[in-house]
Amino acid sequence: MSRLLRSGAVISAMTMISRVLGLLRDMIVARYFPVDGATDAFFVAFKIPNLLRRLFAEGAFSLAFVPVLAEYKEKRDRESLRDLIDHVSGALGSVLLVITVLGVIAAPVLIWVFAPGFDSKPDARPDLAVEMLRITFPYILFISLTAFVSGILNTFHKFAIPAFTPTLLNVVMIVAAIWGSPYFDEPVLALAWGVFFAGIAQLAFQLPTLARLGLLPRFRFKRVHEGVSRILRLMIPALFGSSVAQINLLINTVIASFLAVGSISWLYYSDRFVELPLAIFGVALGTVILPKLSSDHAKADAGEFRHTMNWALRLAILISLPATLGLILLAEPILATVMMYGQFGWNDVQMSAMSLATYAFGLTAFIMVKVLAPGFYSRQDTKTPVRIGIYAMFANMVLNLLIVLPWHLSGTAGAHAGLALATALAAYLNAGLLFVMLRRQHIFEPDQAWLGYLLRIVGACLVMGGLLFAIMPDDAWWQDSRVWQRVSWLTGLIALALVSYFATLRLLGMPFRQMLGR
Repeated sequence: MSRLLRSGAVISAMTMISRVLGLLRDMIVARYFPVDGATDAFFVAFKIPNLLRRLFAEGAFSLAFVPVLAEYKEKRDRESLRDLIDHVSGALGSVLLVITVLGVIAAPVLIWVFAPGFDSKPDARPDLAVEMLRITFPYILFISLTAFVSGILNTFHKFAIPAFTPTLLNVVMIVAAIWGSPYFDEPVLALAWGVFFAGIAQLAFQLPTLARLGLLPRFRFKRVHEGVSRILRLMIPALFGSSVAQINLLINTVIASFLAVGSISWLYYSDRFVELPLAIFGVALGTVILPKLSSDHAKADAGEFRHTMNWALRLAILISLPATLGLILLAEPILATVMMYGQFGWNDVQMSAMSLATYAFGLTAFIMVKVLAPGFYSRQDTKTPVRIGIYAMFANMVLNLLIVLPWHLSGTAGAHAGLALATALAAYLNAGLLFVMLRRQHIFEPDQAWLGYLLRIVGACLVMGGLLFAIMPDDAWWQDSRVWQRVSWLTGLIALALVSYFATLRLLGMPFRQMLGR
């Protein structure tokens, strides 16, 4: 487990850099671009290729490709491995090129499907959304090829470069927002072009590392290739099972387009803060254990497979529970400190904080799904997660009707937060069913030590939450205080949360090795 822990730490560190720059990017966007119809249009135009990236590139494709690639690496010769890479790249590139051309042509239809409420609001900008989608849609081509290269590098335990790659998106978009926007009659168009060029930069950044491994693809195409056919069979159900949370977020975008102007932007900003711990810990854990679990399965080492799952789940619980509680309690302080500048006012803080708190409620479930799903995908079982994913998706739709519709009809502000709450509850259903099926298939069996482990973590969370609640300034203070005061207080509160949580765990008898899930 030490190697996995080191690899996870590398990914987390690189992801931390990317996410901090992502927050800086969002601060700059919020400062330079007011929350209005234009920013809603950009976030929809950005969300569509970004959703496809998560569903297809980082979701279904990676989860189908890595187990097959790992099997070729373990059981076949170098020439067979290169042959697989060449033919996967040829098939993938061909499909992506067709999808990209169709997406650019069908941009008006896609905007109508993804944000139908735009047509009924006078201050919405559907025409601008269409123009920006035609610029951003090719991002799916570049980023999917980047995910293909990342899958190869991760299988060969080259985790740092793929983990650092998303940083380039943030850097390019920051440059576009600050220095590019003055050159456009519609300044927000600079962000769309930033997305386009960032996709090219991310792909180019990884190719030298792949070349050093001697695995640059030669883009071959064969009508029937055994490895490609297996990947395609695994991908089809994985399209649903790998990224149910993303489908739920898409449903939220569609519904939010009918709510108050700004709802899409408020949901976007709150989602970004939940994505920070999810990416640093959940995605990092899922990334490092998938090749390991795939290798364990290929070697028919059931004991090591269970041990890897057990280690990942312990570490996920250790991190996710306090992160969930911390984001709920510190929602307004975080947004007031990080985002409340320029065009982003106190009302935007309050509205975004409502959805941040409800999104954050589901953080533990989001992370658990990232850890539990590889238990199936590594065994080349995509049917079980897809069944569970469909149940969760329908549950999210029902919960949206039960929570959001009455909230919106009542005329009370903040109905968009109900969308986030429905997504969180559906994620718990998803994680719970994955866990039950892992136990039924005897893939994971919790031992007696789990009860004591959980009780200590819950106790430490209660202590941490009590201290934060007791000393945190009220809303009026966060609204009226100076920037340096907000930064100092938020830094102190986060430090208090970390120290009190881990100190309480230690006082409750949890040694450092157990905190690491060992």
